[in-house]
Amino acid sequence: MNEDIKFLKETLKLAKKGLGRTSPNPMVGAVIVRNGRIIGQGFHRQAGLAHAEIEALNSATENPQGATLYINLEPCTIFGRTPPCTEAIIKSGIKKIVCCTLDPNPKVHGQGLIKLKEAGIETAVGILEDEARVLNEAFFTFHEKRRPFIAIKFATSLDGKMATRSGDSKWITNRKAREYARNLRGQYQAILVGIHTILADNPNLGVRTKGQKDPFRIIIDPRLQISLDADVLRDTNVLIVTTSQADNFKKELLKNKVFTVLVFDSKQINIGELLSKLREKEIISILVEGGGETLGNFIDSRLVDKVYAFHAPIIIGGKNAFSIGGNGANTIKKAIKLKKISFQKFDDNSLTIGYIHH
Repeated sequence: MNEDIKFLKETLKLAKKGLGRTSPNPMVGAVIVRNGRIIGQGFHRQAGLAHAEIEALNSATENPQGATLYINLEPCTIFGRTPPCTEAIIKSGIKKIVCCTLDPNPKVHGQGLIKLKEAGIETAVGILEDEARVLNEAFFTFHEKRRPFIAIKFATSLDGKMATRSGDSKWITNRKAREYARNLRGQYQAILVGIHTILADNPNLGVRTKGQKDPFRIIIDPRLQISLDADVLRDTNVLIVTTSQADNFKKELLKNKVFTVLVFDSKQINIGELLSKLREKEIISILVEGGGETLGNFIDSRLVDKVYAFHAPIIIGGKNAFSIGGNGANTIKKAIKLKKISFQKFDDNSLTIGYIHH
């Protein structure tokens, strides 16, 4: 058991190397072991490239026949962007598979291990399962709850204000906190903001880290107020969500620039319906960055999974200053409570990270 834990921890470490590049696939790492020695290892580098098991088999320094394969997620059995991994494992002569957890995808769930067992390969599953689920929390949510994993991020003063009464918010947090927040974007497949954030700040919504891919950008803009010169429209990796109230000419103009425009036949955009549409587009994780009304709408919908709340030791004050909007809780008992809370410090700024239990 101790040896199994040791090598499965290695698979989790390898899997993390694919952070931000594997969606809609999970992050997976694999090691091949014989007599306590690693003879091959690999991880899933990017959607469309070889899976971790194939990388490990290809890297093997000796024949893997009779060896044990450790992996953090059940091997796949289906043809997707690449062939099924179970066939390659069977052909390799691997004698045992140890994995953390079954694949939540109903097309795979349990079938990979069944196929391997039928081929005479010994299988074991369930060690470090919690750690494996946390690593791929978005992938599990996507398949088990049939919607993208939703994290919200915001920065406030001590009195809960996100901007002054004039709309000024630059900068509530310090440089270290802002850098951390920007790097968070690389961990999510998509970033979502409301139109007021675009109009007020003209944000780039990119990672701004060399060699790291920018996330898909989703703009909620019911009346299509966005400027065609907005920084967020620097490439076509953008989805603009609007309504039937929006100007038809501008809709066509945006579509002609090859942006995806999703139109709801209503005055308001229902968050649950939006997430269903995004699931169809294979968006498995979204970081919602603002503004206040957009954050409030997600909170009111009770469709938030994770929270990143930055706090700076300043007091803004003012009843007309900006904070999280929406209807909010009617009583303290109905307020959303975070679980599995952790804290980080950035000099005099702080970050609270927590999960919302549904």
